[in-house]
Amino acid sequence: MSKRFFTREQIEQLSSNENVVRVGKTIVYSKDFKIKAVKLYNKQGLTSKEIFRQAGFDLNVIGKQKPKDCLLTWNKIYRLKGEKGLRTETRGKGGGRVKTKNLTDAEKIKWMEAEIAYLKAENDFLAKLRAKRAE
Repeated sequence: MSKRFFTREQIEQLSSNENVVRVGKTIVYSKDFKIKAVKLYNKQGLTSKEIFRQAGFDLNVIGKQKPKDCLLTWNKIYRLKGEKGLRTETRGKGGGRVKTKNLTDAEKIKWMEAEIAYLKAENDFLAKLRAKRAE
């Protein structure tokens, strides 16, 4: 996560860029820009900084490392899921704690059995690790 804070002027400058959806603590880039950037990076061999400069970004505002970080992330998504992966918003989806509140009793039992099996396997692994270290 970025520790960069934008001034009002920088937010206005970034918001006026057609490749930006919104600016807050972070910059949300348009889906079309992400796809275009990945294609320019992979097919034409442009560097991440060149792509961002051509798109009208000031690297002193967004950060000199930001283009490289973005392209690495977007390229990974593109390789795994294609264009559809870059068009799908995934922030705030998944992750976090497993919700057991609205499960039926049978589902809760199944979930708890799976958790117990996982914890037993983890304990067995740790016991073997300790035994190996003691040798």
